[in-house]
Amino acid sequence: MLSDVTLDLPVRPVLPALVAALDAAGAGVLVAPPGTGKTTLAPLAVADRVTGRVVIAQPRRVAARAAARRMAELLGERVGERVGYAVRGERKVGPATRIEVVTTGLLVRRLHHDPELPGTGAVLLDECHERQLDADLALAFTVEARATLRPDLWLLAMSATPDTDRFAALLGGSTPAPVVRADSALHPVQRIWVPPARPIAPPGAGPVDRALLDHVAATVRRALREHDGDVLVFLPGAGEIAAVTGRLSDLRDAVALLPLHGRQRGTEQDAALRRADRRRVVLATALAETSLTVPGVRIVVDAGLSRVPRIDLARGLGALVTVPVSRAAATQRAGRAGREAPGYVYRCWSAATHERLPARAEPEIATADLTGFALELAAWGRPDGVGLALPDAPPAAAMTVARDTLETLGAVDADGRITARGRSIAAAGAHPRLARALLDGAGRVGADRAAEVVALLAEESAAGPGDDLVAGWRRLRTGVDAGATARWRTEVRRLRAAPPP
Repeated sequence: MLSDVTLDLPVRPVLPALVAALDAAGAGVLVAPPGTGKTTLAPLAVADRVTGRVVIAQPRRVAARAAARRMAELLGERVGERVGYAVRGERKVGPATRIEVVTTGLLVRRLHHDPELPGTGAVLLDECHERQLDADLALAFTVEARATLRPDLWLLAMSATPDTDRFAALLGGSTPAPVVRADSALHPVQRIWVPPARPIAPPGAGPVDRALLDHVAATVRRALREHDGDVLVFLPGAGEIAAVTGRLSDLRDAVALLPLHGRQRGTEQDAALRRADRRRVVLATALAETSLTVPGVRIVVDAGLSRVPRIDLARGLGALVTVPVSRAAATQRAGRAGREAPGYVYRCWSAATHERLPARAEPEIATADLTGFALELAAWGRPDGVGLALPDAPPAAAMTVARDTLETLGAVDADGRITARGRSIAAAGAHPRLARALLDGAGRVGADRAAEVVALLAEESAAGPGDDLVAGWRRLRTGVDAGATARWRTEVRRLRAAPPP
């Protein structure tokens, strides 16, 4: 398949060495910075050498769909022919599909269903450095499945950062897996420090300071005046994207204002990933840091914030909080301006503040609610996770809270082993609390109404502003916001199809 592609990207020269390493060891690690072509060319090279389907796991749905579309374009085909994808609620594959891009969560589901992964010749775990919970589980489960059931399965971890010794050790067992590296394709990017004129309220669980959003909008205007090319703006969430877009609405006649976040419909996400006949300002969350290519970008405006999951151990509940970006993530974001030509990054903080930022973001396993994670371990038959190839062990306190919650829900027994009710909860594909509500609610208010309410609760802010769930439910049912309603109805259909208890 690679021979059908003429595109020459920096990763291409190392692909023969990569395939040889996988042929010899069965597992390996590919280190390649963003823009080198690892996500698109490595799967094509692997598909030339293995029998069976090549499955590539991506942390995010938008990245999975974009990667499949890009590979299909390189082959001169439509998605669903030799290259397809599967994400929650949507699948495009056909009888001739050799490469399938999936989300890491979907790969975990498949491993639970059949850990032998019949018909699959290779699994590629992309962006494994992001250390999301599903990505850690996909790595651990695939390593164990390969060791115990499928020694013929090729397993490749792909990372944009050079810190790969841990992954090489996990994949290789007694002998570290070989590591293959590709050089960076980035052009120089000039840093421009633009801190706000007055102090900004620190981020946290509440809304982002309006003054910072004003400052980001003003910085975008300055960047448009000072330099050519499309602008990529990093903001922590969909709410901030909408707020800054509103502040720039008078520019719509001159530039295209395009949001890019995980709550959009696929067609809306695709629009932000295509070139246009006029200048664009793409306002994105952290999903655009490494896994996606936004073409035409010469300027990055970085608000310096990220939204991450945190666990309140006292209440046993998780929430999303806003935190300063890490230095490593800031570097990744800046690099987006240098993929195609020299570029510029406007950082909405000072050089002194930058030196005080954390070196890298903490992995989700260290900070997030582990209730769903613990249920996945129990469903796999390893309630404590001991012996699995997890990059980091889960914190003991968070796991204790998670197991207590699962026992209260009836998902595990006193020894942490999964129950029949727990398997039904796990199969629902929602947070265990919501999955239990879905199963119990179906018998009280009907399966349709239960799915509608759980979908509303699962999609943060889908109901619009305020805490009136009934009003939010009515807005979604009447389609006041077509995009939100479409996402909600898709999730309702998926939950409605969940197996009964």
